[in-house]
Amino acid sequence: MDRSLKVLLATMCAVAVANVYYAQPLLGRLGTELSIPTPELGLVVGAGQAGYLLGLVVLLPLGDLVSRRTLTVSLLTATAAGTGLAGFSANRALLLTGLLVAGFFSVVVQVVVAYTAAISDPAERGRNIGAVTSGVVIGIILARTVSGTVADLAGWRAVYLGTAVLSLALAALAFTRLPAEKRTVADPARTYVTALASVGVLTLTNRVFRVRAVLTLFLFASFGVLWSGISLPLSGSPWHLSTTQIGLFGIAGLAGTLGAARAGAWSDRGHGGAVTAVALVVLIGSWAATGQAQYSLALLVFGVVLLDAAVQAVHVTSQNQITATQPAASSRLIGSYMVFYSVGSALGAITATTVYATGGWAAVSIAGGLYAVAALAVWTIDRVIPTPNRVAARETAQTTMTRRPRV
Repeated sequence: MDRSLKVLLATMCAVAVANVYYAQPLLGRLGTELSIPTPELGLVVGAGQAGYLLGLVVLLPLGDLVSRRTLTVSLLTATAAGTGLAGFSANRALLLTGLLVAGFFSVVVQVVVAYTAAISDPAERGRNIGAVTSGVVIGIILARTVSGTVADLAGWRAVYLGTAVLSLALAALAFTRLPAEKRTVADPARTYVTALASVGVLTLTNRVFRVRAVLTLFLFASFGVLWSGISLPLSGSPWHLSTTQIGLFGIAGLAGTLGAARAGAWSDRGHGGAVTAVALVVLIGSWAATGQAQYSLALLVFGVVLLDAAVQAVHVTSQNQITATQPAASSRLIGSYMVFYSVGSALGAITATTVYATGGWAAVSIAGGLYAVAALAVWTIDRVIPTPNRVAARETAQTTMTRRPRV
């Protein structure tokens, strides 16, 4: 993959994934203008995540059956329709519908990631996924900064109408720049039906997938708690920050792009396990800092940097490891894996707004930390329980030791 193609693919990922996160710094304003009660604001973020989840199950399997270039163009165009509807919405129902549609077709992100995994050499797969996933990280982080700034300058509707135009422009570039793929499928209908059941089948039969998927659910629940809830304490007492100022906190999360790129390279060298363990410990520790949001903005920024870097390091490592098990089925693997990502993100969003309404930011921070602890528990249990491969490796090592001549 040449550099220009990587940049284009990363940009598509950034723009598409941002659709799911634009609302986070706007929750206070959306609640006021559209009369949405605080406990229900999580539904605004959850609508995009719910659409994304449905798209992963229904649309992403097509990536292993049809031209990814055609699929990418179609999904980007449809995403523009969803964000356009959100931008023109006059009530809560239309807003949620638009965000649901936009989220549904934003799974183009995973089509692009699967495309990257499929065309990469095994020795460079992690590095390439890391490079393209950096676009995902940038989109997630800058979505908050861009939406906050644009909302202050031109209103929140301009956020969604602007991204609709940008999505159409990227669809045109995808049509002209992405190479067409050659593939043959003996029975597309049967393959698609099989792909729809991939989540259940992979969870039951593929241990690498199962562990990484469940770990990711808790990982992104912790991530969602922070980014779906942080606008609430920052917009209230004692800070009273504007949407632009709240959005600027997303820039601190750009450190996650470094975590994603480096994690991919380390995973290629066989250090995926160590990266995961260290990152999960860092994730837990980050909540000690972000929990001080009502008292220290400096500690909040420090916590955001740690949290985003840790989450993206584990995320890239997980995608590299699961696609390595079946490279030819990368779309189904990543799509099934991202179902858990989407469930976790939605769970985190709903947790943040619900818990904040009753217990404030301290309770929200505890919830985020507990999700991180759960992720580490999943990882630890997997390392403790023996697998056939580990048993064989241990027996081989013991045999080698017994045969070694004494000096």
